[in-house]
Amino acid sequence: MKSWILGASLVLGLALVLTAGWRTRAADKGEAMDKGAPAYTVVATDGSHLIVTDNRSNQVYFYAIGAEAKIGDPLELRGKVDLNTVGKEVLTPTTYKKK
Repeated sequence: MKSWILGASLVLGLALVLTAGWRTRAADKGEAMDKGAPAYTVVATDGSHLIVTDNRSNQVYFYAIGAEAKIGDPLELRGKVDLNTVGKEVLTPTTYKKK
C-alpha cells in the first residue's frame, strides 16, 4: 500500500512539474546555463512532504516524514524520477527504503 502511495505521489509531482510551464533547459539546446536560473524548484510542500526538481540534473525528488513523525521532523528521501525519460511510455521511479 505504501509503495502505491509513493508511486502516486511521484506521478502527481511529475505531472505538476510538466503542467507548471516548466521551461526546457538552455543546456539541452546547446546553450550555456543562465547564471540567474535557480538550481532547484520546489514543486509542492505541505510540511510533511516536499517535491523538488533539480533543474541541472533533470531529476524530481520526493521527500516525506516518517509515518509516526510530526510536522517539523526531518524529511527523508523516498524516491526520484529522471526527467530525461519523459516522453517514454513508462516512467520508473527510483525508490528508497526507510532505514
